[in-house]
Amino acid sequence: MKKLTALLGLSLLLFSATALAQASADEIQLLRQQIELLTKRLDALEAQNQQMAQTIEQSDAQSVAKTEEIVDAKVDTAVTEQVDERMAAVSWAERLRWKGDFRYRYENIDQEDKDGRNRNRIRARMNLEADLMPTLQVGIGLATGGEDPVSANVTLGGGGAKKDIQIDLAYFDWSGLANTNMMGGKVKNFLIRPAKKGLMWDSDWRPEGLGAIWDNDFFFAQGLGTWLEGDSKKGTEFAWAVQAGFKFNTGDFGKLKIGAGYSVFDIAGRTPLFGDPDDFYGNSFVRNPITGELEFAYDYHNIEVFAEWKIGKFLLFADYTNNQKVDDNDTGYLFGAKYGSAKARGTWDITYFYEKLEKDANVGLLTDSDFGGGGTNAKGHVLSGTYAFHQSWNFKATYFINKIFIAGDNSKDFKRLMLDLSFKFK
Repeated sequence: MKKLTALLGLSLLLFSATALAQASADEIQLLRQQIELLTKRLDALEAQNQQMAQTIEQSDAQSVAKTEEIVDAKVDTAVTEQVDERMAAVSWAERLRWKGDFRYRYENIDQEDKDGRNRNRIRARMNLEADLMPTLQVGIGLATGGEDPVSANVTLGGGGAKKDIQIDLAYFDWSGLANTNMMGGKVKNFLIRPAKKGLMWDSDWRPEGLGAIWDNDFFFAQGLGTWLEGDSKKGTEFAWAVQAGFKFNTGDFGKLKIGAGYSVFDIAGRTPLFGDPDDFYGNSFVRNPITGELEFAYDYHNIEVFAEWKIGKFLLFADYTNNQKVDDNDTGYLFGAKYGSAKARGTWDITYFYEKLEKDANVGLLTDSDFGGGGTNAKGHVLSGTYAFHQSWNFKATYFINKIFIAGDNSKDFKRLMLDLSFKFK
């Protein structure tokens, strides 16, 4: 618009100049040259104006974008704050998980030179776990039974007397690192037990201390530090165990897990860890010449080698241990096979294994509480079968054909039949 006005003005000026009779030709030529120069100048100014306009538009767009970013940031912050407020307001009920199980058992025990024994027993366990953070859980569990470290069974009777309930679990579990869990307190027994058999550790044993598990689905390693006695006034007794190994995919031959472990229980010279003064659960003991008390004769530093090989519906398994602190009666092993899996409705499984656990092969208190009546110094066969009526309800029969007191010349036959109805909920 400014350019058009200027040109019109110059045109009028030219017209006026030509109209003058006295104007010379040289003056007219000079005026034309000046008009051309002014026109070029106006074109340059117009180009500058257009460039300035574009710059202003871009600046405005950047300002708008910046403003939008600020607004978006404020909106994101507001939304985040709202989410946090809503998460904080979520009912604790949505961050809690209940799970547990109940088992009813009929049991018959036939031990040589003793009267037959029949009893009905129950076991009930309940665990409450809370998510304090996405990577941090805390759990508390209760179970029937007395103070026995490896059993939560209660025998029915006593005229319907009330049954004891004890703290079974009290722990934290942190998973803030990749493939890693770290836990502490009174925790579940996470040590590997091939096919869940208790050559070295009973499934109901709840270690008290600290533990860590690392597993990337190929290599695994885990460690446990546990206090058999945690009060220095009573003589602190610390023990530890480590395990590590590999998991292989063997193609048509299924999956193979192999590993090894080492554990240290320095209890020589100590009185029984649990029970009466003479309860050593098969382990060797001596009498202290000064105090007259019975004490463990040996420490237990055990190496372990284990394997599980799952081929289709078959599971082959084996476990071996040796106590490095003694020269005789120092070895334990088991091997067996399982077919099927009683998990879904209408499914079933059957298992057989043979076990031998010599007198000082391991700490007797912590081994399977059912095999040979519990403890060490036993060998024999075990056959079991399970049928699932529902994924949360099954029936299991187990029969033990064992020899006990195998270290000497006075071994005894020991047979045990267990019929279980088990129910799970979560």
